Amino acid sequence: MRLDGDHGGHALRSPSRLHAFNRYEIKYLMPSTAVPVLRERLARRLALDDHGASGGYGVWSVYYDTRDLRFYWEKIEGLRFRRKLRVRHYGDPYTVDDETHVYVEIKQRVNRVTQKRRVGLPYRLARELCDGRAMVAHDAGQRAFLDEVLELICGLDLRPVAMTGYRREAFVGRDADAGLRVTLDHRVRGRDRDFHLGAAADNRLIVPARLAVVEFKANERVPYWLTDLAAELNMSVVRMSKYCQSVEAFGRAPRSIFHVPDEASTRIEV
Repeated sequence: MRLDGDHGGHALRSPSRLHAFNRYEIKYLMPSTAVPVLRERLARRLALDDHGASGGYGVWSVYYDTRDLRFYWEKIEGLRFRRKLRVRHYGDPYTVDDETHVYVEIKQRVNRVTQKRRVGLPYRLARELCDGRAMVAHDAGQRAFLDEVLELICGLDLRPVAMTGYRREAFVGRDADAGLRVTLDHRVRGRDRDFHLGAAADNRLIVPARLAVVEFKANERVPYWLTDLAAELNMSVVRMSKYCQSVEAFGRAPRSIFHVPDEASTRIEV
């Protein structure tokens, strides 16, 4: 498999136990004070995600990159094909131990389409794969994806670079809107060290607390009623990446034109 700009070897695969997503995404920023109105309007037409009740759930991700931040610059420069490797946990970080179920994911962009492939593993195996750079025990159908992850890690000498975490509310489409997903992310935080998902470490706001990140995700197209709603609520389309935001917030790269200006640096509890 090639590790250069040719993405022919990265076509979506769908073997058992390998989750694949292929969709269009639009990202917005909006004041947190306006979220209740958006939430109420979404609830009229969409269903809450199975895990989205009681204020949502935590999403924590460790991102891997090269020494010179190749994946970061691919995003900033807007390459038509770009990707990210991350290990992701859904839930509270203080519950994470070796046996916690996490996902190893490759998220990539091909022209305007976002593709995500991932496999679920116990956290100890995810660390052995991504940090120990060794093949791990796996189910049938996972081998090709795990080989690809190892080729990326070893071929590009990837290492943990940034971590992000936030509280997510999610709505899913039904009937005519099947395949639609809307996420509202609050209190977007990050850190640039102590990359164990369960580490008792300080996290810093990397997006001002007064703002929420909203994403529309659709298999084919975002319905007109939803884009009309975004216009009605004066939601601003952004190219902001949470990973890039974290890299820039901690001074790993100069702040790009896509950076969301931060307020006074604030450390907060998980």
